[in-house]
Amino acid sequence: MTPNTLKWGIIGGGLMGREFASALGRWIALTDDAIPPSQLVAVCDLNEGARNWFSRVPSVSQLTASADELLQNPDVDAVYIALPHHLHREFYLKALRAGKDLLAEKPFGIDLEAAIEVRDEAQKLGRFVRCSSEMPFFPGAQRVWKTLSQNLDSLGRILEIRAGFHHSSDLDPSKPANWKRQNKTCGENGVLNDLGMHVAHLPLRLGWKPARVYAQLQHGFPVRPDGRGGEVVCDTWDNALLHCDVEIGSEIATMRWEMKRMAPTETNTWFLEVLGTRGGVKFSTKTPKTLFVFENGKEQSWNAIDLGHGSAFSTVTGGIFEFGFPDSILQMLAAFAAERAGVLGDKFGMATPEEATASHQIWAAALRSQEEKRAVEV
Repeated sequence: MTPNTLKWGIIGGGLMGREFASALGRWIALTDDAIPPSQLVAVCDLNEGARNWFSRVPSVSQLTASADELLQNPDVDAVYIALPHHLHREFYLKALRAGKDLLAEKPFGIDLEAAIEVRDEAQKLGRFVRCSSEMPFFPGAQRVWKTLSQNLDSLGRILEIRAGFHHSSDLDPSKPANWKRQNKTCGENGVLNDLGMHVAHLPLRLGWKPARVYAQLQHGFPVRPDGRGGEVVCDTWDNALLHCDVEIGSEIATMRWEMKRMAPTETNTWFLEVLGTRGGVKFSTKTPKTLFVFENGKEQSWNAIDLGHGSAFSTVTGGIFEFGFPDSILQMLAAFAAERAGVLGDKFGMATPEEATASHQIWAAALRSQEEKRAVEV
């Protein structure tokens, strides 16, 4: 290993742990020599089968059922933790106190109190910490961000912002429940904890934190199969619409955030649309190669731009090819490594502890709004 190699450990070897390892395995595809090389060296999971999957990764030298053992490994510089939400605070704090930098899965703790504690501990200990949010690294999302961060005035007065993340698999009542369907493990925020950081990341980066929110939250099926022949009560919020006021310049714009586990026809759709008096931009992963823009005039229409594989961090992949979810994870990890090394420059970075905590402030206001049936200040 070269001296500046970023050496990773994973705590939680499930779906996202395997995706993370796969992205590190494609690190050679990145062509920017300023980004430190990265390797996976250690994995922790209680399930032996899940652990052993990672034995196929040549750089892995530690497979363990003990998070403490992994965190004591001096070869591990940073850890990616992908555990059920109710375990985030405990294990995020363990990692920080063990002297490790942290890539935290969303949410940043199960609730606002946990998020604040993790944020403050990271600041006190001087650790580099970021929160997972892959979707803004799609080329179309990056183009929207550049327009909004560098040339917002070209859109005129901002009238409306719509952002969201939609799934549909929970429309199947026979789908067995997992830990995300119960407040005790997912958190009272429900789908806000599960999908919310993806939606909040880019607006918060632009400084568009809601001043006031009116929430409409929905439960899905009250019971589901437990996968063992019985049933289990499901008490989390499955769909959430947040209607927000946000100040942009000297004007108030309306902003709607949508997070849904029960959205017919949607598999894994992230989107962002911004409309102004002179123009607009929008992108959705439903059409992952296409950016839509319009300029106001006598006749108005959306113009479609085919982007191809125009990623923020250059890769060996030709620009004519399509970009996908595994590519977004690689781009996100490149952003982590680059920012940690101080070479991010003007590129888009991962969600910060401050942004993650701000999202929890919004979720707390949303719960109050739902309970009180009124708009609540954030």
